[in-house]
Amino acid sequence: MSFDKKALRREIKAKKAAMSAEQIEACSRELTRKALESELYKNAKSVYGYLPYNQEVRTWDFLRAAQADGKRVAVPKVYGDIMRFIWLDDLDAVSLGYCDIPEPTADGPEADDTTALVLMPGLAFDPEGHRIGYGGGFYDKFLATEQNHPTLALCYGFQMLKKLETDAHDIPVDQVIWADVPEA
Repeated sequence: MSFDKKALRREIKAKKAAMSAEQIEACSRELTRKALESELYKNAKSVYGYLPYNQEVRTWDFLRAAQADGKRVAVPKVYGDIMRFIWLDDLDAVSLGYCDIPEPTADGPEADDTTALVLMPGLAFDPEGHRIGYGGGFYDKFLATEQNHPTLALCYGFQMLKKLETDAHDIPVDQVIWADVPEA
């Protein structure tokens, strides 16, 4: 049986689209709590996060908590086919960018912590940390050049699969934390 990433992406996107705002918020609160308790987070001086769009896990509270804990926060900004992390001291200093994903309005300063915790978005994960992203390859390209970053992914329970087939260039996540979606 051949693994069909496109079909899997469609399936997961449909499940995410079926979630209510209350389900997204409940899962996001639980995931934020779990992430803040993780050793990867506790050991990080800074966090390279991401700003959520559509039905992604809401990362705003996690990023605010990191700032309150004295950690620097950076989020990605896309320039063509390159993604760079930009320090973001004011989480409101964003606008819609690549694919309508919130990005920093400023082009700098570029983040420079080579050991920052990277929060990884994705559509599907497995217990070994394999990940299927959205198809742009931005995080795999970034981590291929900056290999000392610990990585953490937050996802809904239905995004956790028993086993994913991945490509040689796909870089696994160090830790995946998930929360089961409460009944509507």
